Amino acid sequence: MTDASYIGSIAQLREQQRTKTEELWPIFLTANWRNLVMLTYEIEPEVLFPRVPVGTELDLFRGRALVSVVGFQFLDTRVLGLPIPMHRSFPEVNLRFYVRRTAGGELRRGVAFIKEIVPRRAIAYVARTLYHENYIRLPMREQIVLADDDDSQRLSLEYGWRLRQNWNRLQAASTAAFALPAAGSLQQFIAEHHWGYSLQPDGGCLEYRVEHPRWKVAEADDCTLECDVETLYGAEFVEPLRRSPCSALLVDGSSVTVSRGRRLAAPQVFRRQG
Repeated sequence: MTDASYIGSIAQLREQQRTKTEELWPIFLTANWRNLVMLTYEIEPEVLFPRVPVGTELDLFRGRALVSVVGFQFLDTRVLGLPIPMHRSFPEVNLRFYVRRTAGGELRRGVAFIKEIVPRRAIAYVARTLYHENYIRLPMREQIVLADDDDSQRLSLEYGWRLRQNWNRLQAASTAAFALPAAGSLQQFIAEHHWGYSLQPDGGCLEYRVEHPRWKVAEADDCTLECDVETLYGAEFVEPLRRSPCSALLVDGSSVTVSRGRRLAAPQVFRRQG
């Protein structure tokens, strides 16, 4: 086999694998997720247990339950391949935690969301209707600044949202170079989840696939979360989000594809006879 035919065979195999994946998990949305800020906090597992989607379990990092406040740019958004006028690019801020399940011998590590904020009503409506995700619409703003800092460049990212007439904000900055996280590290745990799980109103669970290449990360040397936590997320999150984050990351991001949701089979319930 010549080099050219070998390369052609590999390309054909990859295309077949991609097509098979799309058949199993039809694409619902494509976009670019860029300039992510991820502040991660340790939290008592008991706070999250009632929110764990059925069919999944908490995904702990070395025995610790974690939540992350994430802000990012949602760019070039297309739903079923079509751009939606006035809704292609916008910021999002969400609070998420980590879950997992095993299917067909595959460990699927994913995220579940407490709440997601966007500035467009239509986006929030579609997400609530199709995925039953807890999206809300609030006025938002974003600021991306890349400035010279001595012999390096300093990247500063900030996402803001207005709640009850007050501006809240998520901010982080770093001069560190972006790099792939080390295998088994906390940074890898936070940045590399490729499944989403959504608790449904009837108690069921929707599973969807989120595909993207591995993301490069940079440790933030400065970060801020100014938020009316009780109003936005509930009193049980106030104390955890007051603590210093156990991780503060800037993430470069990439193009992503989000599959259509698939409902998990209802768990079997066994009743004792007699």
